[in-house]
Amino acid sequence: MKIIIDRFEGEYAVIEAEDGNTYNVPKGLFHCCSEGDVLTLEFDEEETKKRRESVKGLMDKLFK
Repeated sequence: MKIIIDRFEGEYAVIEAEDGNTYNVPKGLFHCCSEGDVLTLEFDEEETKKRRESVKGLMDKLFK
């Protein structure tokens, strides 16, 4: 998914998604970006799986 940083307003960045919806998100997430920058967000299924397995392992150790 591509997003565009539309503008900065106070402590928020107003981003526009590909579907045209806009969202206010904390400006700190985009500290190295400027208005008009296009970013790509992607779901990393493999990394998500690894993290879930890691957390499950920690939970299993904690509650045994």
